[in-house]
Amino acid sequence: MKIIINHSLMTPIYEQVVDQIKTMIRKGELKENDQLPSVRTLSKELKISALTVKKAYDNLEEEGFVVTVHGKGTYVSANNRELLLEEQKKEIEADLEMAIQKGRRCGISDEELKSLFEMILEG
Repeated sequence: MKIIINHSLMTPIYEQVVDQIKTMIRKGELKENDQLPSVRTLSKELKISALTVKKAYDNLEEEGFVVTVHGKGTYVSANNRELLLEEQKKEIEADLEMAIQKGRRCGISDEELKSLFEMILEG
């Protein structure tokens, strides 16, 4: 599993791990019942704290993307693609809403914003 940690980002390391694993699931690189590396193995590979990896795995399990079987490992769970797509849609909606609000604060009219979005979607 290839995960890259960017220490200069303001995003916490465990969130970077979570986001990259979700991306691998979405792309089909990780499939249902695939086993993730152990907490110890991944922390050693990434040169980060085992507690950080554990927090990432716990977060993924809480969201329903993985299942941990104590003594056996952590596995990708079923039906996670739909969860991931819904989550991504919500994130994009929030980002678009922030862009619209920023445009309005800068004095851009709704009509101008609409034409900007159309131009972006076409281009």
